[in-house]
Formats: sequence, structure tokens, C-alpha cells
Amino acid sequence: MTDADLPGLVREADDASRRGQRSALRLTRTRLLSAVAAGLFAAFDTKVHDDFYPWWTLAMVAFAVALVAGIMLWFQQPERRWYAGRTVAEEITTLAWRYAAAGAPFPADVARPEALFRERVVEVVERGEQQWPLRGSDTSVTPAMTAMRAAPFEQRRSAYLENRIRRQQQWYAERADTNRTRATQWRAALVVGEVAAVVLAGGRAFGEWSLDLSGMFAAVVAGGAAWLGMRRHSTQATSYTSASRALVLVLVKLEDADEASWPEVVAEAEELIDREHRMWLASRPVDS
Repeated sequence: MTDADLPGLVREADDASRRGQRSALRLTRTRLLSAVAAGLFAAFDTKVHDDFYPWWTLAMVAFAVALVAGIMLWFQQPERRWYAGRTVAEEITTLAWRYAAAGAPFPADVARPEALFRERVVEVVERGEQQWPLRGSDTSVTPAMTAMRAAPFEQRRSAYLENRIRRQQQWYAERADTNRTRATQWRAALVVGEVAAVVLAGGRAFGEWSLDLSGMFAAVVAGGAAWLGMRRHSTQATSYTSASRALVLVLVKLEDADEASWPEVVAEAEELIDREHRMWLASRPVDS
């Protein structure tokens, strides 16, 4: 079973989350870059004609663009769709894998498993509707989920280990490396910006040149710090590394589990994945 075999609501929620993420990052990037550009333009005081300062006019325009981007972030709140969409997608995904693997709360001997699955999905959807309206309404079990659930225990365990746990563990490990690299790159860039600001401020203080660019570099550093704070690369690297290591330990339990203990061990693995998502969500609070 792959991601393509999950219920359609997962893809809808994931698409909504991606759109919200792209919008939030695009508006935030526009806001920060416009503020930096305004700082750069304001450093020039060249005058044409009598009282017209073209660079200051450009600075005013850049500030106006930053203001518009900030207002759009305030009113549209695309981060709500980003976070809520990912929450719905993650929760339905874990329910689907629990069902397909016959893990708790859907063990092999549970009565009316499909009805129970739909009930749980409806609960997730109703919580998600508080953040943004879902267009889809299909809460049914997919054929691939049914086929995996009906497979013999050894085959079902092998499919769950390979297509869910190992794949998720690899994803966490790769994302941890990526975020660690980006955090290092951004910190190095901020240090370079701070050094440049010190040099430019010193040149201005000792009269080496008349152009004041230290304010612009200060804006660059502040903007970079704000962007780094939003992306939270260091926090993400730590969280993903912890989740990757924990899944390796759970993998051993899953490999050693017998059919009687299997439902609870699957639930433990899914709870670990869900806990990582809750930590991610808690680091990105959204105003009510």
C-alpha cells in the first residue's frame, strides 16, 4: 500500500495544506524582502530637480508593498490552511494505516471495522472544518486498505514495515539532514551580514565614506532572522532526528511482535508519528 492508496480526503487536505504553505511563505518572503529593499533605497539621498528624491520614493513604494503583504497575511491567514490541512492529512493517514495493518483501534477481530473507520474519519473532518471547509466527503476504505487488512499476518506485517515505518523513518532522517544544512547556511549568512554591518557602520563613523548602508544590512539581518525563525530549521532538525531514532527502536518491536501483540505495537508506532506532528504544530501557534 502506498500514499496513492489512501482515502481521497488525505490528498485534498494535503493539497490545501500545500497551497496554504506556499501562500504563507510567499507573502512572508515578499514582506521581508520589501522591508530590506526599503532600507537600501532609503540609504541614498540623491535629489533630482528641486525636491524630488527618487530613491526615497522607491523606499516608500517598498514599504507600501511590505504593508500590503502584512495585511494580506493578517486577513487571509494562509497558515491556518497550512497547519489544519496537514493535521487532517496526518490524522487520516494514521487511521488508514492502523486499519490496513489491523492495529488498534482496528484489530483483526473488531466488530464492524469499516464503520468504525468512517466514524473516526468523520471526527477528524469535523475538527478540520473549523479551520477550512473540505470539499470532499468520501470517508470509505480503499480497496488497497481492504486487501492489506485481509492478507496473512506475516504479509501484512512486511507491508506495514516496508511501506509505512521504514519509509517514514527514512523521510525523517532526510528531512533532519536538510534542515540541519539549511540552519547552518542561514546562520553563516547572518554572521556575514552582521560583520558587513559592523564594517559599514565603522566606515561611516570614521568618515571613510558618506553613504550609509549599515541600516540596510541591519534590515537584512533582521529579515533573515525573522525568516529563520519562521522556518525553524534547527528545531525541525532536532525533532526529525528524534523521531527517526525512535522509529528505529519501534521497528525492532514490530519485527519481534506476534499476532496477539501486533495491534498495540502498531498503535505505539502510529502514536510516535502523531506525536512528532503535534510537536511540529505546537511550535507554530495560530491566533484564534
